[in-house]
Amino acid sequence: MPNVLMVAEKPSLAASLANILSNGKSSSRKGFNGACSIHEWTGSFRNQPAKFKFTSVCGHINGLDFTGKYNSWDRCDPCDLFGAPTEKKEATPKLKMPAFLSSEARGCEYLVLWLDCDKEGENICFEVMDAVSDQIRNIRSPSVTYRARFSAITDKDIKHAMNNLVQPNENEARSVDARQELDLRVGCAFTRFQTKFFQGKYGDLDSSLISFGPCQTPTLGFCVQRHDEIQQFKPESFWYVQVTIEPELKLDWQRVRIFEKEIAMIFYNIVKDQREAVVEQVTSKDSFKSRPLALNTVELMRCASAGLGIGPHTAMQIAEKLYTQGYISYPRTETTTYPANFDLRGVLKQFERSSDYGEDARNILNDFVTPRKGTDCGDHPPITPMKLAHSSDFDSDTRRLYDFIVRHFMGTLSRDLKYKSTTTTFNINGETFTATSNVLIDAGYTKVMTWQAFGKNELATLFQVGDRVKMKEVKLIESQTGPPSYLTESDLISLMEKHGIGTDASIPVHINNITQRNYVTIESGRKLKPTTLGIVLVHGYQKIDPELVLPTMRSAVEKQLNLIAHGTADFRAVTKHAIEIFRLKFLYFVKNIANMDSLFEVSFSSLAESGKAHSRCGKCRRYMKYIQQKPARLHCSHCDETYVLPIGGIARVYRELKCPLDDFELLAWSSGNKGRSFPFCPYCYNNPPFNDMSRASGCNNCTHPTCQHSLISLGVSSCIECEKGVLVLDCTSSPKNWKLGCNSCDCIINIFDDAVKVSVEEDTCECGSQLMTAVYKQEKTPFPDGITEKKGCVFCSSEFAPLIEKHKAVENRRLNSSRGRGRGRGRSHRGRPKVPKDKMSQLAAYFV
Repeated sequence: MPNVLMVAEKPSLAASLANILSNGKSSSRKGFNGACSIHEWTGSFRNQPAKFKFTSVCGHINGLDFTGKYNSWDRCDPCDLFGAPTEKKEATPKLKMPAFLSSEARGCEYLVLWLDCDKEGENICFEVMDAVSDQIRNIRSPSVTYRARFSAITDKDIKHAMNNLVQPNENEARSVDARQELDLRVGCAFTRFQTKFFQGKYGDLDSSLISFGPCQTPTLGFCVQRHDEIQQFKPESFWYVQVTIEPELKLDWQRVRIFEKEIAMIFYNIVKDQREAVVEQVTSKDSFKSRPLALNTVELMRCASAGLGIGPHTAMQIAEKLYTQGYISYPRTETTTYPANFDLRGVLKQFERSSDYGEDARNILNDFVTPRKGTDCGDHPPITPMKLAHSSDFDSDTRRLYDFIVRHFMGTLSRDLKYKSTTTTFNINGETFTATSNVLIDAGYTKVMTWQAFGKNELATLFQVGDRVKMKEVKLIESQTGPPSYLTESDLISLMEKHGIGTDASIPVHINNITQRNYVTIESGRKLKPTTLGIVLVHGYQKIDPELVLPTMRSAVEKQLNLIAHGTADFRAVTKHAIEIFRLKFLYFVKNIANMDSLFEVSFSSLAESGKAHSRCGKCRRYMKYIQQKPARLHCSHCDETYVLPIGGIARVYRELKCPLDDFELLAWSSGNKGRSFPFCPYCYNNPPFNDMSRASGCNNCTHPTCQHSLISLGVSSCIECEKGVLVLDCTSSPKNWKLGCNSCDCIINIFDDAVKVSVEEDTCECGSQLMTAVYKQEKTPFPDGITEKKGCVFCSSEFAPLIEKHKAVENRRLNSSRGRGRGRGRSHRGRPKVPKDKMSQLAAYFV
């Protein structure tokens, strides 16, 4: 009996698909990586009995990255990145995804890929194939590996896909590889250069990364272009004649408005003394407002932002969740027309029994209308509700987005909105005025899409040709033209789609990026207002090379990538050509960076003028400036040196102590009262003094053999939460607060409240931890018989147990014996002593 391995893109999706394919008869077990489950059952494959295993990945298995020194910002020239060697690395090493897939593929003869049916999903297909190639022979053979194509998580769609397996599309996968390589090389080169250049000169940029992206930057360019239009706008005064007739009806002037007041006064004088308006013409016609096209991704994001106040990034996350739970069809599609064989009535009938949609669904079924013909882009069907949900199934935003999708679908099957429009033309001493009224005839699709309802049902006053109507009031009104408003997310999405910037899947990511980078802020009404940094960046690109910010270049690249996906262009030729173009632009950008720098000088303060005096430099002994705005830095204006500090907290001078290696004053960093804290040397933090000490490390990672603040002196044991961390005594808040903090994860253990002194001893406990001594004042001692000083193991000594509290740790991590082994300070990870099982059991029981 052959074994078949099937792989989905997410664990939740694997569970849903396995339940459908096994008819609810699968058994499940947890994979060794802790993130993915395996669902097993027996069935039929290729007309023969087979054993099935259904598991998943967690997105991309691999990510593209540079090799060796090219990953360091300080060890290579950014220009070298355009030709630097790259390699595929595990996207999330802790998941051990390649090893997990390989182990589950052992003994299997067939592979069926259930990845999302888009280009990214196609790329992951080949990542899975590479991961299991050592276990499944001839993995690229069309008789071994199969691809399932589906658009919704329903019994019908999934079983149809299983019965109509196809082959994975390598061309689409290669187009993703090309985009990844291009974005990596271009983005990293520009980002590294301009981040180091500008953060090394200015202190109030308030952004930890001055990033550049081939899609991100044109996206920002649209926002800044609208900002410039607003700033350059000059209001103009204009005048118009406003006539009110009885009964309280304001007429519209045929001339609309006049920009010369003297001329406007002439027309006003013609009308002002008249007492009656004569009806010259009355015309009526039936008008229609078309029902919507079927819903695609761009329209979903646009409506979610404009109508629901949900950002595009969040909207797509919610839609993805609804899809994996089977409530809607695949949410990434460009198509706006339903397939000819799509069972529209069948979908609609599911909602007949709903208290929210039942009446509308029955009315539509009784008066069914063929939906409008949209565009078939050849990818997935439009976004469609696939099953009925109850409001209690979701949180507020999810419920609102699901409701929109359902009502939009019902709206596409409803009649057009129909109304009668009547226009009456009046003559007042030779000047023409009109009044238009609309009367609703058939609400059509707005019965379900109520937010587009007709509004007030105007009951027009009926006039006849020749009627003389009494005039009530004549005014000459002065007003001014107004500037355009800032782009909304909805406007920006439309512009990105129009100019081919990004894909339906990446558009929300680019908008989210420019927000996170502090290039734009989201104002009321989901309007995107550029910050000073965003404005200066775009203006700087325009001064050096406008094509860096214009959408035309990225749009051309996207067209080339699509040619790769369709198999009509060579992957290597397209990639090489695009990279070379950006390399030449990068060289020109670097050569002319002074043009952009002149704009930064006007808008931002230099490092020497920023921050406040803080701690002494170890080289010149002068005070350095502490700049708290992102990224936090210390700057010595005398030495012209800048030292990056830990992010997300506050750095203070630590008792005026000095580093024995470089004479810099030590600092104590803290993320808050209940957060992590540790001492560090600013110079060592940026320039690690030892080979086994990584950059951005504090004294709790330093292996200096004699320094009283180092890991060697204050390390107590291996961390109980993570595999590679060490619990180190933290004295930065002493004597008010003593604690052990992991130098790798967020595990913190409060110890010895009210102690006046705590120290780490040379002796080692049986469990492998270093012994500690706690000293108390006589009146506050917690030890029996008035003892003020006690030595023991914080994990094993019964007197210490009540004085220890683990109050903060990495969430969702479970304690196990392999992670809890003690370690003496100064010992390598390979030389950990074994811990007796009973000791570990006691320790685990206490902390769990």
